[in-house]
Amino acid sequence: MSLPHNPARRAALRGIARHGLGAAALFSTFGAAASARPDVIRIGVAQPATGTPPTFAGSSLAIAHARGWFEEAFKPAGTRVEWFFFKGAGPAVNEALTNRQLDFALQGDLPAIVARAAGLKTRLVLATGVRANIYIGVPPDSPLKTVADLRGKRVSLFKGTNMHLPALRLLEANGLTDKDLRLLNLDTAGYLAALSTRDIDAAIGAMDILRLRDKGAVRILYSSKNQSPIYTRQSHVLVTEDFSNRYPEATQQFVKTAVEAARWASDESHREEVLRTWARAGTPYDHWKEDFDGEPLRVRLNPNFDPFLVSRYKDASEQAYRFRLSRARFDVDQWIDQRYLKTALNDLHLQSYWPIYQPDGKILGA
Repeated sequence: MSLPHNPARRAALRGIARHGLGAAALFSTFGAAASARPDVIRIGVAQPATGTPPTFAGSSLAIAHARGWFEEAFKPAGTRVEWFFFKGAGPAVNEALTNRQLDFALQGDLPAIVARAAGLKTRLVLATGVRANIYIGVPPDSPLKTVADLRGKRVSLFKGTNMHLPALRLLEANGLTDKDLRLLNLDTAGYLAALSTRDIDAAIGAMDILRLRDKGAVRILYSSKNQSPIYTRQSHVLVTEDFSNRYPEATQQFVKTAVEAARWASDESHREEVLRTWARAGTPYDHWKEDFDGEPLRVRLNPNFDPFLVSRYKDASEQAYRFRLSRARFDVDQWIDQRYLKTALNDLHLQSYWPIYQPDGKILGA
C-alpha cells in the first residue's frame, strides 16, 4: 500500500512532522544490496489477530503492523514482511522459532527465558508493551477478599506466558506458592468461560477480566495498577542469532522502524488513536483507557532496556530457574543485545526521549 493513497499514513506523517520527526525518520527505508537482503522477514506475535482488518494490541509494534510501517520500510529492497499470530502465546512462538519458521518475535519474558535456557539462540533487541497489568477476578458474591484467601482454591493461570512469573511473585508476597492453590492452566477464552460458569474460584489474567466485571459476572479482587511494577508483565522483540548474523543491516532497519513506531505511539497527542487501534483487536476501548489511565505512554511503550527492565529480566530468569520453569541459568546481559537499539536511538536523536528507571523502579531521568 503506497503512501499517497493512504490517508491514515499521511496523517501519521503530518503528526510526526509536528513533533520533531520528519518523513525521512518515520519512513526510513531499507535498500541494502541484494547479497545482504533477505527475501522475507517473518515476524511472530504471541497473541491472536482479530478484527477487520486483522490486528493485535498492547504494543507499539501493533501500531506499526496496523499502519504497514515495516512493509513500507522494506519495500524498496523487495523484502516481504510476513506476520504470524499464535493463539498459544509464547510457548507456541517458541515452537515456531525452534522450527526456524520465524526471524523476529514479539513475546513475553518467561517463554523467551525458557527457550533461551533450553539452548534456543536468540537476542533481545528492544522492549515493547512493558509494565502491563495483571488482574485477579472472582465471582461477585465470592467470600474471597485478599490474595492470601486464594489458598486451596481453584485458580486459573495461563502458564508459560509472561503472566506466570508476576503471578508467582504476587502469591509469594502473600505467603503462598503455586502448590498452595489448585492451579489450572487455561488460556484467556478458557478462564473467562470458567469464571462465568463458576467452574473456578478465581482467575489470574489480563484486562480481559474487565469484560466480565462490566457484565456483573466478576469482581476484581486484585489489580497491579498503581501497585509495585514487579507484579506487571514485560514483553520484548527478539531476533534469531542466525538472522541477525546473516542480515545485520536488515536487523538494524527493523529495530529502527520499531523505535520510530514507539516514538509515534508514545506521543500523548496520539493516545486516542493508539487506544482505538488496539480496541479493534477485541478489547473495548474503555478498558484500554481505564488500564492506561494515569500512566504516560512513554512509560508503557518505552523501547529501552533500561536498568529497571534489565533487572526485571535478570530476576525473571533467576525465578524461572528457582521455580523449575527453566532448565538452566544463563547470562542475561549477553542475551540482551542493545547495539541495534542504541544505533537507532542515536540516528533518530531519541537518546533522552523516554524516561529511564533505576533497578528499584525510581526514575533516573528523561
